[in-house]
Amino acid sequence: MVLTESLPLIPLPNSAVPGEGALRLTDATRVHGEPSSARMLVDAMTRRTGMRLEIAPDASGPASGDIVLRVDPAAGAAEGYRLVIADDAEIVGADSAGLAHGVHTLLQLLREDDDGWALRHAVVSDAPRFAYRGVMLDVARRFFPVDEVRTVIDRAAALKFNHLHLHLSDDQGWRIHIDSWPLLSQRSSTASATGDGSLAGGGCYSRADYSEIVAYAASRHITVVPEIDMPGHTHAIGVAYPELVEAPVMNEHLLDDAARLGHALPEAGVPYTGWGVGHSSLRIREERTYDFVRDVLTELAELTPGPYLHIGGDESLGTSAEDFAYFVGRATEIVSSLGKTPVAWHEAGAAPGLASGTVGQFWGALTPEAAHAAQAARFVERGGRLILSPSDAAYLDMKYDEHFPIGQDWAGVIDVQRAYDWEPVTLLDVPASAIAGVEAPLWTETVRSLADAEQLMHPRLAAVAEVAWSAPGPQRSWASFRERLGAQAPAWRADGIRFHPTPEIPWSDR
Repeated sequence: MVLTESLPLIPLPNSAVPGEGALRLTDATRVHGEPSSARMLVDAMTRRTGMRLEIAPDASGPASGDIVLRVDPAAGAAEGYRLVIADDAEIVGADSAGLAHGVHTLLQLLREDDDGWALRHAVVSDAPRFAYRGVMLDVARRFFPVDEVRTVIDRAAALKFNHLHLHLSDDQGWRIHIDSWPLLSQRSSTASATGDGSLAGGGCYSRADYSEIVAYAASRHITVVPEIDMPGHTHAIGVAYPELVEAPVMNEHLLDDAARLGHALPEAGVPYTGWGVGHSSLRIREERTYDFVRDVLTELAELTPGPYLHIGGDESLGTSAEDFAYFVGRATEIVSSLGKTPVAWHEAGAAPGLASGTVGQFWGALTPEAAHAAQAARFVERGGRLILSPSDAAYLDMKYDEHFPIGQDWAGVIDVQRAYDWEPVTLLDVPASAIAGVEAPLWTETVRSLADAEQLMHPRLAAVAEVAWSAPGPQRSWASFRERLGAQAPAWRADGIRFHPTPEIPWSDR
């Protein structure tokens, strides 16, 4: 990895060499090449500078000072690119995703000085470390309308993430219309995790809404991973179809949290707005349950072109170990039968009948409990791989410090340095090849607005982006990262990102 510290790029590229001078942008500057990336570049330039560059006609050749965008499979590995800025600028992507990543890198080299706007001279060669780089958005506890999801997609794409995991169901709400089970959207989408018993913040995506999200994500080279959390976290299902769900099972942690926070306890058939977990379970031995699971997953598979369907599997405290194993075996086989790759939280690794090739998502700690590590390893033994989301480093809903007004602290407080300083391939005792990638989840118990979500995401999302994209090496250090991160502030402000200006970072004011 080659880098000169004066290039403020995040995530850190494989190689970035600055040149002398800068390419001045003027009203005569034109953009040539691949249309979608050209439009993205022009729109971003307009937001940042107020200057609207012209997209050149297809037959028009580039002139000195223009920006050329093209795809050439010989340019490198998947999602890789090469960027050269000198008398003109050229980005060559190994594929369309790589070209888009190159555009985001070019935008980070955009600066204003006394002579106007310019792109810093540089040569950058780059490709990702991990193929899976994800952000999870919990839309079950706090519903995000389509336009807000689009904003989250844009923020993720700018940091070169390529998967959006949508947590579509939980105890508090069900967020996707299913034709074959219509009462879910009618009765189970009215609540959110307000904690105070009010039902404010409900909502549900129509099939058209969900398809719009999927298409917009694809336009940003992001694959949507839908999750229906089962067999626990299913109280909302019982509000619509009580015959599918067991009566709530109270546990000590749930009772303690309800008393401490002043939240109501779950009641069968009544929308739940508290934050407690572990009290709900599908009826595991009822065949009607698997009619439901198959119908829901079939409709989701039809709407989702990506390869993954996530079936949850976490915190199923209201389900016996035997029943949990039975359910996981059947549910993952249903996903496989639909031609999709099942994904499940790491607890599902305890199931002997886990479908071969199932991807596990690890949410344990950086120092894993032995049981969690063993459950995660089971996915690898069954021919699957792992997505790493350590809760005490990658969870975006944790507080930055004990006084931060939103977020939780059950996994600890996570400042930016903690989100940055961890190494995926040594987290678990599995081969490095078994790590599919990294994902940063945002759970939304305390989130009341998109502004809340952005404060929790930014700047820690940038830290996780670098963990996921950039290989370790002497240049990839906390000292380097904090300086490069601080330099993003003007662009983030121009893009309307409401980030937390944590004092860990030397934020630039221009």
